[in-house]
Formats: sequence, structure tokens, C-alpha cells
Amino acid sequence: MRLLTPKRKLRSEDLIAEFAQVTNWSSCCLRVFAWHPHTNKFAVVLLDDSIRVYNANSTIVPSLKHRLQRNVAALAWKPLSASVLAVACQSCILIWTLDPNSLSTRPSSGCAQVLSHPGHSPVTSLAWSPNGGRLLSASPVDAAVLVWDISTETCVPLPWFRGGGVTYLLWSPDGSKVLATTPSAIFRVWEAQMWTCERWPTLSGRCQTGCWSPDGNRLLFTVVGEPLIYSLTFPEHSREGKGQVGGAKTATIVADLSETTIQTPSGEERLGGEAHSMVWDPSGERLAVLMKGNPHVQHGKPVILLFRTRNSPVFELLPCGVVQGEPGAWAQLIAFHPSFNKGALLSVCWSTGRIAHIPLYFVNAQFPRFSPMLGRTQEPPAGGGGSTHMPLFTESAPISSPWDPSSGTSWSNSPTGRL
Repeated sequence: MRLLTPKRKLRSEDLIAEFAQVTNWSSCCLRVFAWHPHTNKFAVVLLDDSIRVYNANSTIVPSLKHRLQRNVAALAWKPLSASVLAVACQSCILIWTLDPNSLSTRPSSGCAQVLSHPGHSPVTSLAWSPNGGRLLSASPVDAAVLVWDISTETCVPLPWFRGGGVTYLLWSPDGSKVLATTPSAIFRVWEAQMWTCERWPTLSGRCQTGCWSPDGNRLLFTVVGEPLIYSLTFPEHSREGKGQVGGAKTATIVADLSETTIQTPSGEERLGGEAHSMVWDPSGERLAVLMKGNPHVQHGKPVILLFRTRNSPVFELLPCGVVQGEPGAWAQLIAFHPSFNKGALLSVCWSTGRIAHIPLYFVNAQFPRFSPMLGRTQEPPAGGGGSTHMPLFTESAPISSPWDPSSGTSWSNSPTGRL
């Protein structure tokens, strides 16, 4: 059974644009970006729905095209696999299997499996379990999340609820839970053993974006229409009871992103507003927030706010930087490299078609592992017309809030990022 909701009246393109984690999906030249979880390569979707795969160890850039590859809304590399890529399309899911040793730049469409289910389109979100055993898919017009068995090309729907479809899926890094947002003012968290869920209603609008802490015990999320970041905790002892999510009864506000005027070398600037997407680096020490364009802030250009985070012994969220583009460029999509061992590596897709890989050098508080003075990482693949490598900062002392004019914070002269 499928629910008739007001969202069904929208075109597929409008549905994807409304719920996408990229700004301005309809016209942006880089629509989707995904790092491979284990190797130094990524896939990016262009405006014509073709997919390019860049690898730091190869000059060959495969271009993936398929007759069903239209209105691509999401990509997901299969964990513990070198070359399986899931693609969320208008009418189906494509599972590309790419030979890492192939010299071909145009893999045959025969390399792609086609997965489809009645009423499950457009597909707007995909999520592999951390062990690669399950693939979840979601559509804003289908109330059921589908659990796919790729080997048999079959699926099982999770129990569905009234209230519309599912817009965004995010598996916790420990594999114990899945965030599922909806077009309504409700989101759910599923536990991945017995597949039961708990629901949280929001007061003003739907959940816009979310991200998990590395241990899966904390969920940060934002709500449409509010300049706030909320936090939900999931204590470890809750995992002892099978079939229970065990989340906190209420969310707490951990950051207020309201507009603020700051002093910079070039004069006064306004920062803040409403978040469009958030990503948390795998070390749990940096959070990046892509802000929505606001005509009263930064001339309507989205900016990226950086926060320093800590999960134990108490949770901390402290502003530590701002990333902005060159004149005429604005950020449209952000992602952290999943295995950068010298701090955190933030990848930014810009409106100009460029992809910048921005290293945030720091020493991990729990596992000291790197000093920027001792060496450099292997540079990630450029892609998208070029890349920018710029160390934003070296953490040697606590850094004040970048929008505190009395803090004495230093600002770099780079056009890409500032502190």
C-alpha cells in the first residue's frame, strides 16, 4: 500500500531538489559526491547525470552512463568492497561493479545491475550497512524503507507508518541504528537488530539534515526553519536490550546559528542562519555545517562553518573556522574523507565545478597521530576541474570563536578558508 500525500503532486525533479543535501540540485554542475570508505577515490555526479570516478593512484577516469541513469540523487560505495557503487536514480537503483584494474574509461552498461520496486521512485537516498551486508533505499513518495539483497535483486520493506515517505537515510558508524527523515515534522531512528524504531516529532518543520558521532551514541540534526543544532543521545547500555533504540526522550540544543556580525580585515560581515547539511569527521573532532543562502548574509552565498567537537568525557561543540569560496563561487556540497589519518580532510564542491580538498590538521586528543611539521598526506584526486590544498590551521592552543571580534583571532588571506 502506498500513501497519497501532497508531495506526490510535485515533479520528481522538484522532489529531489527539495530534499537533496546539495544546494540548488536542479542547476548545480556537481550534484552528488561520495568518497570510497577505504580507498583514496571518489565518485561525482555531473549535471548530465553521468558519473566520474577519480582515483589518486590512476590517471584513468571512468565515466559511467546508463539509459536508466536519470535524475541521480545519491551515491553509495559498498563498504569492504573495492568497486561496487550504488546509484539512486529516477526509476531504479543501479549497482555498478567496476574492475579496478580495467583501463576502460567507458564501462559497459552490462556492469550495472538494475534494482526496482513498484511505487519506489524517485529514489533519493541510499545507505549501506557498515559491513556492506545490507543496502537501504528511500523515496519521498514511499512510506517504506526497502532493505535490498543485491545477490538476489530482491527487497524487504521495513514496517511503514502514516505520514508520507522517507527522504534521507543515514546508518550510524557502529551499524546499530539508522536515521530516517520524512517530509513531515517527524523523523525516526531504527535499531538494526530487530528493526524496531522510535519516532521524534519536531515543533516547526521536518528534519533537514543529521550526522552521527563515530561511536553511534549521539545524533546531531537540524530542523527546517530553525537556526539551531539539536542533539539526541543513545546510551551504550541501551544496546543490551534487543529491539530497543534507547534514545533520549527529548533533544537538547547544542548550537545557535543565528545571524551574527563579525569584524574581518575586509570590514563587517554577517554569518549564520539556517543549516542545509552537516558532516562529522570520522575522528569525531570536527563538524562542518553548510549554511543555506540568505540574502541578508554573505550576499546570499552559502558559507561553511567549522566546529571543534569532543564526545567525552562531556560533549563540546566550539566554533573554530569559516570556509568561503573565491569571488563568484559558493559551496554546494560537503563531505569528509573517511580515512584521513592526519586530522580531517573536508571536500567541498563549488558552484564553479571545482572540488577543493581542504586538510584540517590537528592532533587527535585520544589518539595522537600527526603533526603537520612532520609530513604531508598523499594528495587526493583532483577531479571536477581542479582542487585546492590549503591547511586551514594547526591546533596548538584553544581557538576562539571566529565571530568573537574581541578574541584576537587571526584571519588568513586565502580566498578559500579563514580562521
